Formats: sequence, structure tokens, C-alpha cells
Amino acid sequence: MSTKVETIDLLETAYEAAKKMQDKRISSVIVVDKKNQVEVEPLGIITERDLVHRVCAQGISSKEKRANEIMSFPIATIDPRATVETAADLMLANKVRHLIVMNADRKMVGILAPSDLNKYLRSNMDMDEVKARILQGLIDEQEMGAPL
Repeated sequence: MSTKVETIDLLETAYEAAKKMQDKRISSVIVVDKKNQVEVEPLGIITERDLVHRVCAQGISSKEKRANEIMSFPIATIDPRATVETAADLMLANKVRHLIVMNADRKMVGILAPSDLNKYLRSNMDMDEVKARILQGLIDEQEMGAPL
């Protein structure tokens, strides 16, 4: 997971969200209500996809839409002690690409994105084993008569 979670106030604009994402080279920002400075609770998430589907494709100016109008919610969360497999299953089940990592006190401690899973898999998988599995899958398909 990435421990640097970038946030944006729910009243900031889609433009400000996109600019922050570009400047920080990240694929999402967490929407919060910053007037409540004691505890910053995640209200939603804005991803690159949200910007494309809810602003660009609609022909709307990114300076006219507020974060709370384009954010995705509710957000999917996960415990920091969860396994990589659990995270991947949760992403698939909820059809999301980002998980907010929340500790037992419901405080944001990180965010998990596909790039984090990719890094983990690259550093922890034996590529020979992966290639063998792919080859076996192709052989099995051929034996069942599936066209290659």
C-alpha cells in the first residue's frame, strides 16, 4: 500500500482534484470534509475514471463541478493486516480499483491501488512458475479442442 494518502475537500473542484493527481503522479484522491479538522473521515474517492466519465465525457468544465458531485461512494476499505489475496478479492467483488486501508480506530493509514498489487506480485512471484502455469493452461485448452 501507499502510505501517503492525498485528500481533497468535498467543496474543491474537479479541476483541483485533477491538478493534484497530475502534480503528485497519483491515480486518485480521497474526498474529505476538511472543516472537520479533528478526524478526517473519507467520504468518497475521485479516480481518473471518475474524471473521464463524470466530467470530460459529459462536456462539463472541471472548474464547475465540485468533488462531492463526482466522487465515487461508498468507498471500499480494508484492514492493514489483510492478505494480498483478500485485497484482490475485495477489489474484484466490489468492482473497484482502489481500497482505503483503515486501522482499527477507523483512521486512514494508506491506499491500495493496482500498481501496489503489481509491485508486490513482481517482487514475490517466481516468473518460471507463472510461465509454466500459462503454458499448462494453453495445453489444457488445446486438449479440450479450444482454438488457440
